[in-house]
Amino acid sequence: MAKKTAAIIRGDGTGPELVDAMIKVLRACNSNIELIPCNAGSEWWQKAGGTSYISQDVWSLLEDSDACFKGPTTTIPTPNAPRSVAVSIRQKFELYANVRPIKTYQNAERTLNFICVREATEGLYAGIEFRISEDSAIAIRKVTKKGSERVIKKGFQLASAAGYNKVFVVTKRNILKETDGIFWAAVKSIQSEFNNINEIEEYYIDNMTQQLVKNPERFNNSILLSTNLFMDIISECASGHVGSIGTVYSGNYGDNYAMFEPAHGSAPKYAGKDRVNPVATILSGSWMVDYLGEEYISKAIFKATEDVINEKKYVTYDLGGNATLSGMADQIAIRSAKLLRK
Repeated sequence: MAKKTAAIIRGDGTGPELVDAMIKVLRACNSNIELIPCNAGSEWWQKAGGTSYISQDVWSLLEDSDACFKGPTTTIPTPNAPRSVAVSIRQKFELYANVRPIKTYQNAERTLNFICVREATEGLYAGIEFRISEDSAIAIRKVTKKGSERVIKKGFQLASAAGYNKVFVVTKRNILKETDGIFWAAVKSIQSEFNNINEIEEYYIDNMTQQLVKNPERFNNSILLSTNLFMDIISECASGHVGSIGTVYSGNYGDNYAMFEPAHGSAPKYAGKDRVNPVATILSGSWMVDYLGEEYISKAIFKATEDVINEKKYVTYDLGGNATLSGMADQIAIRSAKLLRK
């Protein structure tokens, strides 16, 4: 069997040190995936210029790989800057389902366990916007039946695999009658294919954010499903309950390719300080090797990470400890490798 390959984008800000930590853990576990580091993002673009944060050489590498990993990257918020690395890759490879689990660890104030599933190629993130005058601009929210049905099916499949029988759908259908109307109709259509999922509940986005703050336990053992911007907001809001956004990992899935990434940004003010939480990056890498056939390694990394967090002896400042990025990653690497030797 040919060796699987993964392009590894090192990213901006804290990205390179986080990615190095993730690679160290995978190598400690003797992963057979060929990891090919490369550069993309605003730091590369500011030196090279052009219309994309991703060079043609890196695009070719991505196309030739079996999956890719994206370290945190910076997207410059000015009109002349390129589209973000994540959005560019999602749209290029039709990675329509962004999946972010929300799970708390021991001693957390709340006990939460649900999965956020986000449509990742359409909506306002389609990037269709233009000026209509010097002081006015319009952005188009693109929602299609095809785009909705494929991510909804992925959400229902994840619910079935996890043994969940409930899906919460987030819309603003009372206002966005056409676009969210298409999404809701697709939900009702796809539901008929999954007899084991018998509860569908619709929440409007504004009420959903309130419920996530007030009573997030009501969403345990379920899938939260929505369009691009709404679920980006919801998953970020939910991450506030798990101790730190630094623990939230994610995968972006299409039919033939996937990209894995931590849910957080590049935190440039902490770059090179060996300080930030490596968990989201390490667990995203763990999900990547699972996708590429190394489920046993992935399970060991998840177990070791959970043990380190629950022990609270080698955790970073955001989790209440004083460990460095590299110190926490070293503990995860050592414990993962030990589990695999048993």
